[in-house]
This record gives sequence, C-alpha cells and structure tokens, in this order.
Amino acid sequence: MKNQHILVTGCAGFIGSQVALRLLSAGCTVVGVDNVNHYYDVQLKHDRLDQLLHYESFTFHQMDIEDRESIENLFSTEQFTSVIHLAAQAGVRYSKENPFQYINSNIVGFMSILEACRKHPISHLLYASSSSVYGANTNLPFSVNDNVDHPLSLYAATKKANELMAHSYSHLYNIPTTGLRFFTVYGPWGRPDMALFIFAKAIMEGRSIDIYNNGLMMRDFTYIDDIVEGIIRLLPLAPDNNPLWDSSISDPGNSMAPYKVYNIGNNNPVQLMDFITTLEHHLGKKAKKNYMPMQDGDVPETYAEINSLVDLIGYRPKTSIDIGIGKFVDWYVHYYANRVVASKSV
Repeated sequence: MKNQHILVTGCAGFIGSQVALRLLSAGCTVVGVDNVNHYYDVQLKHDRLDQLLHYESFTFHQMDIEDRESIENLFSTEQFTSVIHLAAQAGVRYSKENPFQYINSNIVGFMSILEACRKHPISHLLYASSSSVYGANTNLPFSVNDNVDHPLSLYAATKKANELMAHSYSHLYNIPTTGLRFFTVYGPWGRPDMALFIFAKAIMEGRSIDIYNNGLMMRDFTYIDDIVEGIIRLLPLAPDNNPLWDSSISDPGNSMAPYKVYNIGNNNPVQLMDFITTLEHHLGKKAKKNYMPMQDGDVPETYAEINSLVDLIGYRPKTSIDIGIGKFVDWYVHYYANRVVASKSV
C-alpha cells in the first residue's frame, strides 16, 4: 500500500480520521477533504485533524464535496489511485430538522465524487452507506440480500440513493465501487451526537439520560478499530464485472457490474440497557434514567449479517462492548480533562 495515493473525504470526522491515520501509518500518501462544519463540536474535528497533520504525507483541503469545480480540480491535480468517501451529513434525527443539508451533502456531494471518478479513473471507490437503509425490514440479521425499499428517515433514503447512484456509474463507466453499511460505530474520538457520547457526558455531569422505546432496543455496536480494519483490508479488493450474475435471482449486494455492498458490523447485537450498565461500570457512576417512547426514524433493533465480508477479507470484528466502552471512557476522561486545562491556560 506504500505507493497508494488515496483521497479520504470526511477526514475530520470520526471514521474518516481514523482510516486516514491507519493509511498514513502504513506509508500511504493521503489527501484529506472536509468542510469542518458546525453540526457538532468543531474543536474535536480540528483535534482529529491535528493528528493527521503530523504526517508529511498528509495534505488537507477544507472544501464542500458538493463544490463540483473544486472537487474536479482536486482530482485533476492529484490523480488518485483510490478513493474512500466518508464525507456526509450524518444523523437520523437531524434529517427531520434540516432535510436540504442531506440532499446537498449526501446526494449532490456524492454525485461530485462519482463524476470526478469517471473523469479521472481510479482503482476502487469505497463509500459509506448505513445500516439505516434497512428501514422497515424486520428480517434479522440484516443481510445485503434483503430488500431495502422502505427507509424510515431521509438520511436512510439518501444512503440508499448513494448505493443506486454507485451502481449506475459502475455499470456505465466500469468504476469499481464498494458500499459499506456501517452499524453503530463507537469508540475514542467518536461523534458527540451518538448515544455513547451523549450518555457519558450526561452521567458525568449528573444529568439524566433519555432512553428511547423504554430501553427495549438492541444495537450492533461496532468498535472503531474493527471498522478501520475492515476498510483497510477491502481497499485492494476492488470488485470485478460478474458475467454470471442472474437478474432473475434477487441479490442487491451483487451485480453484473464491478459493484458490491457489504454490511460492516459486529454481528453481535447488545441490549441498550446492558450497554448503559457497562458504561456506568466504567464511569463508576449510576445514570439517572428518563424513559421515552420510540422516536420517528428509529428502529428497535439492528443486527448485521457479515459472512460475505468475512469470507472476502478474512477478518471478523472482535472487540467486546466491555473493552470498547472501557477504551472510550479512558479517552473521553483524558481528552476533556486536557481541553479544560488548555482553556484555563489561555
């Protein structure tokens, strides 16, 4: 991988920053793109970027991916070997408040990336989809062979649209694309809008936590290192055309085109209340609990079927909730203690 020249979009984000770090440590040249928006704590994003900027082989461009001219110029100048597209407007609930932001970033932005890949051919485009695409599907575990035509949020609809857009470009222009349906990623440097971050902050501050669906929820929580390992192993494994693909056999995860979709999750769903109990244990403090009904756009359970991915890359997520939450708490306490010290010294 040392001779790879890779674009990572969303490099100031949770997954993007950790993927970029792993690539840089492996000797790759990485160009990062991020608009560093204010959806959540900008200081956290800058601190993630600071880790990357220690590497001479990393270059950062602050830009919107929906800015077609800037993206085109970047591809023309850099001539990337592959692209890991992780930039997006995230969040199921926020998509009810700000729907046009999702269209701009997740639809128009992805179109900019696809068009740039068409004009400047690459060996592989990996892009972020989401377990949210399963929507009203109740078949468990969720399989890439399942129908995903009933999204329950606009965010999920944009991610399903990304998969369809990628397929059309794989078919028309022979661009190898792989979509990754992420399942509840957590860990150090995580997103403040995610449950683990929200719960930890509230518990430490003595505030109550909102527990939706009265706690009757399960999530396939997946530790960040397992996600990164999967992405790194997939990068050199670009899909090929498949002349044996049969349209009479429904298989949405495959195609005659160089196109694949995979679940990337822990394959071991955890009860939300067990998740909270583990967090309480590592924080050494009990949570004040406020039980709430299910929110619009949420689903009661996620559970990833990952056999096709495991067979391909020879790796299965292995980080337990106890170890993962423990590492998150260690990071969280250290990171915010240092931020408080730094702010007082200014």
